[in-house]
Amino acid sequence: MFNLLRMDLYRIKRSPSVYICLAILLSLSALCCWLVWLMETPDGRQTALKMGMFELEELAELEAEGNALADMDLLEMFRDVGMDGGFYCSILGIVVALFVCMDFQSGYIKNIMAAHRNRWTYVVSKVLTAGFVNFLYLLISFGFCLLMNFLFHLVPFTSWNNILFYLAWAWLISTAFTSLIIAICIFTRSAALGILGTILFGSGIIVTFLSYLTNLFHLGQWADYTLYFNMTYGPSVCTGIGDLKVFAIGLVFMALYTAAASIALTRQDI
Repeated sequence: MFNLLRMDLYRIKRSPSVYICLAILLSLSALCCWLVWLMETPDGRQTALKMGMFELEELAELEAEGNALADMDLLEMFRDVGMDGGFYCSILGIVVALFVCMDFQSGYIKNIMAAHRNRWTYVVSKVLTAGFVNFLYLLISFGFCLLMNFLFHLVPFTSWNNILFYLAWAWLISTAFTSLIIAICIFTRSAALGILGTILFGSGIIVTFLSYLTNLFHLGQWADYTLYFNMTYGPSVCTGIGDLKVFAIGLVFMALYTAAASIALTRQDI
């Protein structure tokens, strides 16, 4: 398995999609921070006024409404800009779907399976590689948000304890999400269906729709235990043992999807 992991890490390092998707993620974060600066800070509003984005009357209305950043810290801004809502998981899932399906499209999967009888090691290697990419994406995204906040002077810093707590469970939940995408890719062997699943599950379209339907019958509590809801509404601060639920949910889903993908790959004729 370690040979597989080393090979996967080498290949993911040379994959253009990793860098393209990271650039998209950081570009959107920069755009969001710039817009927040324009709309919510005195200097930004004056700049927006000079750019003709709104009139003096609209500026007076914005100033009367107050500053939306008054009760926000760096961690909340990081979540609002890049994490909550499913965009981060969608970008990460696209990278993973393209990487996994590359083996099937090129036929290289036959060589791998011929050299490794225990097919579950292939799945575990892919999950570990996705977790490594996820770790780097999270660190770079947070560091970039920290830089944008330093440049635009938007919100105050927050406790490192809260930051580490959030990043830890966010990594676990999002890595569990990548294991779902790996399972979809192995079941379908299609990059298109893998990306479609990434968008539908990562953006929360399917979960939100099913939650709406089941709430009509007062059966919507299940949604609180989904990856999407936990990624979007999970705690920023650890106030008690109940906030550790996100770690258990991430571990359970990661194990479940990894096992499902391993079983599917074992039964497939490659």
